[in-house]
Amino acid sequence: MATSLRSIKSLAPLLDRILVQRVKAEAKTASGIYLPESTVEKLSEAKVLAVGPGGTDKEGKRIEVSVKPGDRVLIPQYGGSPVKVGDEEYHLFRDHELLAKINE
Repeated sequence: MATSLRSIKSLAPLLDRILVQRVKAEAKTASGIYLPESTVEKLSEAKVLAVGPGGTDKEGKRIEVSVKPGDRVLIPQYGGSPVKVGDEEYHLFRDHELLAKINE
């Protein structure tokens, strides 16, 4: 998805969508050896950057989103809508597509 955004902060998710950025996997082992980028797996963990106001039910009442900006979540390996801003890649997921919220 090509965008002309200058900053990810200018992107506001709609309805029950959630903007996340994947947590980058460590490219260095515990012993200090740097791994090539092709061997580092994508993690299923992401940080929530922005959330929409929530969806609506059949009666038109607002359903709140289950996470807030700053939360850490588990996301599916595939899915979501990728958004690229500069060199960084972000993803938009619906609230029901998130797998879990990480509480620490």
